[in-house]
Amino acid sequence: MADGNIHVLGKISTAFGIKGWVKVYSYTDPMANILDYGHWYIRRDGQWQKFRVMQGKLQGKGLVAALEGVTDRDLALALSQCEIGIPESELPEPDDDEYYWFQLEGLSVINTDDQLLGQVKELFDSGGGNQVLTVKPCAGSVDQQTRLLPYVSEYILEVDLDAGVIQVDWDPDF
Repeated sequence: MADGNIHVLGKISTAFGIKGWVKVYSYTDPMANILDYGHWYIRRDGQWQKFRVMQGKLQGKGLVAALEGVTDRDLALALSQCEIGIPESELPEPDDDEYYWFQLEGLSVINTDDQLLGQVKELFDSGGGNQVLTVKPCAGSVDQQTRLLPYVSEYILEVDLDAGVIQVDWDPDF
């Protein structure tokens, strides 16, 4: 399966126990949502491999899962630090005014004065549920400054996926 069709939802951090279970670091919100998928694609050595999720549960502050064919600690350890992905076609439709982060990456960011601030390079969670857009300069940008914009309604006015634009209330000198 091509990388463009799979979106990363987490990673396997290490083995859990001796029976092949793995510890999972989930990027989903809430984190247990990653367990809703019956199959995961795991990227190992640059290739996606499909695994059936046999069981999964909360364990302490994290998640653990049992994968079909992963029956001992050594097999689980071989998956350490591998990304977990899901094909885009299996992701649920977001609600109105909700977007997957991958949908926002690459969009142009324009302020209320029609100044191009750049393009969304990435999004990240700065802790406490606060998301931040990293906006990198691009051809036609007002300047060559990288900006970190809080992803909150006070600053993010409109997202137009069809036009490829996010309109923001942000002064380029800020």
